Amino acid sequence: MTTLQLSHSRTLGLNGPSTAPIGLGLMGMSDLYGPADDAESVATIQAALDAGVTLLDTGDFYGMGHNELLLRDALRGRRRENALISVKFGVLRDAAGGWNGVDSSPAAVKNFLAYTLRRLGTDYVDIYRPARLDPKVPLEETMGTLADLVKQGYIRQIGLSEVGAETLRRAHAVHPVSDLQIEYSLVSRGIEQDILPTARELGVGITAYGVLSRGLMSGHWSADGGRRDFRAHLPRFKGENLQRNLELVERLRTIAERKGATVAQLAIAWVLSRGEDIVPLVGARRRDRLAESLGAASVELSAEDIAAIEAAVPADAVAGTRYDAGQMAMLDSERR
Repeated sequence: MTTLQLSHSRTLGLNGPSTAPIGLGLMGMSDLYGPADDAESVATIQAALDAGVTLLDTGDFYGMGHNELLLRDALRGRRRENALISVKFGVLRDAAGGWNGVDSSPAAVKNFLAYTLRRLGTDYVDIYRPARLDPKVPLEETMGTLADLVKQGYIRQIGLSEVGAETLRRAHAVHPVSDLQIEYSLVSRGIEQDILPTARELGVGITAYGVLSRGLMSGHWSADGGRRDFRAHLPRFKGENLQRNLELVERLRTIAERKGATVAQLAIAWVLSRGEDIVPLVGARRRDRLAESLGAASVELSAEDIAAIEAAVPADAVAGTRYDAGQMAMLDSERR
C-alpha cells in the first residue's frame, strides 16, 4: 500500500516542537468506535511513521492503558526521537469501562505519568496534558506540578485540552503551553470566536481533533450505517440531525469531485488551510483510511475553493451539538 510522504513541518506553539502537518489520533484503536484489530492498528501507526507523521496522540484512559501498549508495540525497534508522543491524563474509569470524573491533583498527576512511562516503555513524554479541566483542583496547582515534571525531564512540553480562552491565559501564566488540543472542523468552529485568537496571541499551537467530526464528514458515513458505538449517543448522529448533516456532506462531495479529492481530504485540507499553527489529528484505524487522510496534504485550496467550501457548509449549518448535554457541561471550552 502506497502512502503519501509528508514533506514539510509545522511548529506547535511559539517555541514548541516541530511536527509533520498532520498527526495521528489513536483513540479509536482501543475505545469508543467499536472493535478494532490490534495488528492492523500497529501496522497503521507504523505506516504513519513511515510516511513522515511524527505526532501520535493517545490517552492513558483509552482502553484503560491498552492504547499506550499498542503504541509501545508500534514503536518497538524504532528510534524514539522520531515520534512526538502526546498523552492525555486525568480521566477516571472503572472495570466496566464507565466514566468517573477527572483527577488532576498533584499526586494523581505523578501517579498517572509513572504508569504511562511504564506502559509506553519510555523515560519521557513529549507533550503531557490534562484531558479535561478538574473543577476540584486549582488549575495553577496542576500546572505547577507539570512544570516540575518538565524540570525533572519526565515531560518535554505541557499541553491542554478543551479549555476556554481565560483558562488558557491562566495556565500559560504559570508555564508556557505548547498547544491546545480541541475539536475544530468545518462543522465545529466555536474556537474561532475567542479561543483561537487567544492561542495566537499567546503563541500556543492548536492540535485539532474531530476534523471529520468523528467520521460524520468523512464521506463514508450513511444514514443506515448500523454502527452501535458511542456515536449513537451523540446528537449529530441521531434522527433528523443525521439526515441534515449528511446533506452537508453531499454538498462537500460535489466540490471534492471537482478538485479530484475525496470528501475527507477536502475537510482535512480546509483545517490545514486555517493556519500554520494548526495541526489536524486524523483518527484513521486502518492503513487505507490513513493513506486517504494523508492525501489531504497535497490538496491545494485557493481562496475561491475555501469560499465555496464555507458556502456549502456554513459555520452554523450543523444540526446537533458535538457531545450530549452531560459531556458538554464538562467542557471548559464551551462555557460562555
